[in-house]
Amino acid sequence: MKPPIFIIIMLTVISGTMIVLTTSHWLMVWIGLEMNLLAIIPILMKKHNPRATEAATKYFLTQATASMLLMMGIIINLLHSGQWAMSKNLNPMASAMMTAALAMKLGLAPFHFWVPEVTQGISMSSGLILLTWQKIAPLSVLYQISPTINPDLLLTMATMSIAIGGWGGLNQTQLRKIMAYSSIAHMGWMTAIMAYSPTMMILNLMIYITMTLATFMLFMHNSTTTVSSLSQTWNKTPLVTLLILTLMMSLGGLPPLSGFIPKWMIIQELTKNEMIMMPTLLAMTALLNLYFYMRLTYTTTLTMFPSSNNMKMKWRFEHTKKMIFLPPLIVISTMLLPLTPMLSIL
Repeated sequence: MKPPIFIIIMLTVISGTMIVLTTSHWLMVWIGLEMNLLAIIPILMKKHNPRATEAATKYFLTQATASMLLMMGIIINLLHSGQWAMSKNLNPMASAMMTAALAMKLGLAPFHFWVPEVTQGISMSSGLILLTWQKIAPLSVLYQISPTINPDLLLTMATMSIAIGGWGGLNQTQLRKIMAYSSIAHMGWMTAIMAYSPTMMILNLMIYITMTLATFMLFMHNSTTTVSSLSQTWNKTPLVTLLILTLMMSLGGLPPLSGFIPKWMIIQELTKNEMIMMPTLLAMTALLNLYFYMRLTYTTTLTMFPSSNNMKMKWRFEHTKKMIFLPPLIVISTMLLPLTPMLSIL
């Protein structure tokens, strides 16, 4: 793809999301989501092969269906209220249809089937955009209509997403599919707290995007796409191996690291709302995610021992690509726990 075309496409993607974030008119929300959808398709098909074409087609059909559902909900609300403005007085049927449409756009269970297939069929850089930037616009709409959504519906989808995100990632050997199931689980955590503390969802989203960005950048830096290729990273780049170890543990939500913050605060908030079984169930299903992250860590650090053979230790002789943003992203992704009191105030 030529640079001017790529810049125009990326500007359209960014503009679509910004329109959704800044408007309070339902028609403009729909237009922003459509701009985002149509501009992301060429990015997904950056590699011209049948697998990328299949992934882009699946993504387009799913998102187009979600857009139609969203427009139907908007029209029902228009007929009921007589206005296009995003207000807190949504029609219950319109609210349910919009929630289903946004869940489909986010990849929440039971509308999650497209996420692993699409992520696996595209390049790492396209997968990074799909699992981070593309979540912002639908979540912002969900944030604005959260007072009118049935909490039981949100909690049901959240529990299913966290469970499926854990179970689905257990038997995977492709890193992109593992990150896709991780995205499904994290979307479940954000949805679980949406009805009770929407601002906490924003905190969760920011930490998730930071951790996912750092993880994808490390995978791209090391040119790894499968679990088996991770076993060679120690002899190539020992530092990257240690960084992957800490990032995997942070994504899994291990307590000393940044990924533990949103889970801790969400469980605490749900407990304050006199819900005991729900956070217990969420914490138990989150252990499934931690298990496959531990498996990745084991593959990365323990299956290949350090070698003194100069032919194998390429990192001493090769100039690695410099990634300016990676060090601060790693620090934020792993060392935010001391700032938790300040984050809870915000």
